[in-house]
Amino acid sequence: MTDEPLVLGIETSCDETGVGIVRGTTLLADAIASSVDEHARFGGVVPEVASRAHLEAMVPTIERALKEAGVTAKDLDGIAVTAGPGLAGALLVGVSAAKAYAYALGKPLYGVNHLASHICVDQLEHGALPEPTMALLVSGGHSSLLLSSDITSDVRPMGATIDDAAGEAFDKIARVLNLGFPGGPVIDRYAKEGDPSAIAFPRGLTGPRDPVYDFSFSGLKTAVARWIEAKRAAGEEVPVRDVAASFQEAVVDVLTRKAVRACKDEGVDHLMIGGGVAANSRLRVLAQERCEAAGIRLRVPRPKLCTDNGAMVAALGAEMVARNRPASSWDLSADSSLPVTDPHVPGHDHVHEVSKDNLYSSPAPRL
Repeated sequence: MTDEPLVLGIETSCDETGVGIVRGTTLLADAIASSVDEHARFGGVVPEVASRAHLEAMVPTIERALKEAGVTAKDLDGIAVTAGPGLAGALLVGVSAAKAYAYALGKPLYGVNHLASHICVDQLEHGALPEPTMALLVSGGHSSLLLSSDITSDVRPMGATIDDAAGEAFDKIARVLNLGFPGGPVIDRYAKEGDPSAIAFPRGLTGPRDPVYDFSFSGLKTAVARWIEAKRAAGEEVPVRDVAASFQEAVVDVLTRKAVRACKDEGVDHLMIGGGVAANSRLRVLAQERCEAAGIRLRVPRPKLCTDNGAMVAALGAEMVARNRPASSWDLSADSSLPVTDPHVPGHDHVHEVSKDNLYSSPAPRL
């Protein structure tokens, strides 16, 4: 027996239906149903397709997670769900499901922030987060530098992308190279056989007058696309592996350079990297090299925990329970632009006043 909270987390911000179950900082289950193949033929995520896929996958994925964890729904101490940011329709599916389960089970509901969850998931692999923690989050929708002194209540943005996110740039360059979708894994694979110094692609926002911690990948994306177009127009073969390696190097160079500088400037000796692009092999290697040189400890979860998943939502939910943060109210809704400064969406105490009886085992109400 343990006093650590047992929490189920639901993640539906994009194209992954993720359901995770954690006890404290111990991962018990991480079930995922992906609709990526349904989006591949469109070259990107289609919101309506994602929402429908979440609807179809929700209950089976929750049941699979409970079975994997070896617990029943009645054993849970709380239900956590991504309330934002993300695709509005996709988020609504997850929030609606979480509210239904929480109400039926008589459990508190916690609407949490997708970005804060990406930080908190590292606790499942490397233990409690140091306070403060500098986090570099890089994915298809986000490229952010965040400083957190308390993951449940205090997350401060240091910098963010002003245009394309890093993962978005990977997808677009993969499309130009006819490598398919999603672009991150395939670019990484081709880059391993290429020369990262073959082509001098630009590093966005690294000039002396540019914002110190912000990112920009739109110019890089355009430069790479034009370079490829020029080769094709001249009837020359495009060296796909060298292009992939040089493009990737330009991205990870800027990401790691700015992250390490932020740690130095703020006097933080830990850097956590999360989000889907954190699975990139070159980013991990370069970040480790630069952190070691600067005396900074690097924390990066294993690749499966970097991409969107329910475990990260459950991890933040468990932290909310452990720190006695207020639960969300029943009027919780999805917020596609939920700011990272709101790690969770609190509400009224009445959410804890749900009948202690499991509604499934109570007499059915008269209609």
